[in-house]
Amino acid sequence: MSESKIKIVEVIDKIGQAKCCMSLRNIMILAILAGVYIGFGGVLSIIVTHDMPANFGVGFTQLISGIVFSVGLMLVVLGGAELFTGNNLLIIPCMDRKITPFHLIKNLSVVYIGNFVGSLLLVAIFVGTGIWKNNNYLVGASSLITANSKVNLTFLEAFCRGILCNWLVCLAIWISTSAKTVIGKIFSVLFPIMAFVSSGFEHSIANMFFIPLGLWLKNYDSIVSAAGSPDLSNLTWGNFFYGNLLPVTLGNILGGLIFVGFLYWFVYRTKDTICGSSDIQNGEKDLSSVKNKSQSIPNHISIKIHNNIKKRKNSEKYKKKN
Repeated sequence: MSESKIKIVEVIDKIGQAKCCMSLRNIMILAILAGVYIGFGGVLSIIVTHDMPANFGVGFTQLISGIVFSVGLMLVVLGGAELFTGNNLLIIPCMDRKITPFHLIKNLSVVYIGNFVGSLLLVAIFVGTGIWKNNNYLVGASSLITANSKVNLTFLEAFCRGILCNWLVCLAIWISTSAKTVIGKIFSVLFPIMAFVSSGFEHSIANMFFIPLGLWLKNYDSIVSAAGSPDLSNLTWGNFFYGNLLPVTLGNILGGLIFVGFLYWFVYRTKDTICGSSDIQNGEKDLSSVKNKSQSIPNHISIKIHNNIKKRKNSEKYKKKN
């Protein structure tokens, strides 16, 4: 049992190296795509469940919402994209000294910005579809109510919901890494995401879609009326950034980076990953074997990893001489 978990750590190490060897341009493109993909899950969730509470109750509606929203992370995992919340697991290769803290911070920062751009792009396109007018504006009303409820959370509520959300999201990524088939990866993603959405936890990247959409829709009296004319005084860009996105993002980081990434690394790290020197000596051997793994790395990225290993070797030799 422990060996399989150690292999997950090793695979995530390799994936982390590959991610951090990509150009900023490619990282940004993949991050924009991830923002759109998570937004797709949000769109599907709104359309499928907008009129369900009155007929099926809140609990069942949340369950269905969680099931359909999981499509977003499935697209990220299977399609290949850079998602901020999932990339918190890069703490594992960072602790294994496969990448540097600078690589970790740079990747998370660029991906976060790219996810935001992708989310806003989808909001703009979705607004253009006019689908929010469907069912006598109830689709738009549901979107507005969702956004308004999110900005009315207290800082502590948003922070704690953010912790629990990315705890589950990173568990989904962790489990899916061990799956060898497409259907295995799909089910690995489905249940943790269903759990976080159904429970009402907060995902920073999803909120980059939900809340800006609500901010746009609140300008239409027909939408506000269909939503029951709620108090929208807190639904502002300021409350979006400081009242929701900030605490949720901090919670996501704590939940994914510490409670999943760091703790699993601490439990399942191997001797060579905490030894340092032997890690460098065996680096080339690990690089040659990675081609046989299910998570393949392109040649140009493998060359970059190879060069990084050489630099670290030379650095170790220099330190020994001095």
